[in-house]
Amino acid sequence: MSGERASGSFDVKLTPAEQVADMPVGRMTIEKEFHGDLEGTSKGQMLMAASSSVQGSAGYVAIEKVTGTLNGRSGSFYLQHTGVMTRGAGDLTITVIPDSGTDELVGLSGKMNIIITDGKHSYEFDYTLS
Repeated sequence: MSGERASGSFDVKLTPAEQVADMPVGRMTIEKEFHGDLEGTSKGQMLMAASSSVQGSAGYVAIEKVTGTLNGRSGSFYLQHTGVMTRGAGDLTITVIPDSGTDELVGLSGKMNIIITDGKHSYEFDYTLS
């Protein structure tokens, strides 16, 4: 079981889901297209809420199913996001849901980091396959 790193870019489309009046939590659907060491697509759901009194404080959770090829191995897996922003300072954790890998990605574990520079999204994915 050795650690590896995958990196590349991705395109993301967030679509607001139908909102219910006076609902304190917003919901969006996620669609991504990954390029680089991870080639594939993902679909998922996001829930988020923001402080009504302090700008820049918010939180979100999301789960997305990724389907594609990771450094030549094909299959799918789930990622779980937990993000908190405190007065503009962000803390984001994206983790592979244990035992969610299929096909050639069975035994996948790891964490993904998202980098946003000049509006462009990229990822670094540190993972192991057991």
